[in-house]
Amino acid sequence: MRHAYSGRKLNRTKAHRRALFANLANALIKHEQIKTTLPKAKDLRPYVEKLITLAKRGTLHARRQAASKLRDDKVIQKLFGVLGERYKTRNGGYTRVLKAGLRYGDAAPMAIIEFVDRDVDAKGKDSGPAQNAPEVTGEEAAV
Repeated sequence: MRHAYSGRKLNRTKAHRRALFANLANALIKHEQIKTTLPKAKDLRPYVEKLITLAKRGTLHARRQAASKLRDDKVIQKLFGVLGERYKTRNGGYTRVLKAGLRYGDAAPMAIIEFVDRDVDAKGKDSGPAQNAPEVTGEEAAV
């Protein structure tokens, strides 16, 4: 019997689940809205909300605790700089899960998980090398 066990196994090992939630949380914090399966979104919500609570504290210890889970410096900076300040006065409920129909290939239930009061412009922005590359004008591209 599974009394008092919380969370789903998602057919993964413990290490795989830990990596999965770290990657999903990184993507959610970076883009402020992601689309994933419904069970993953439901299990991701408390994971991310605990990180937001750490960001609201803003101490060095809280930053190190968040860094041990996320392992991406730019995401940590956004978490503590932008999101921690945005939700400073809010007492929980930082994310919402919206059902988004069924996936075409295997009919898995899909969901959109997003931050409440999210920045709409953050979606699709990535801090990868392609974003930081200099713009190429029409004359340079033709050469």
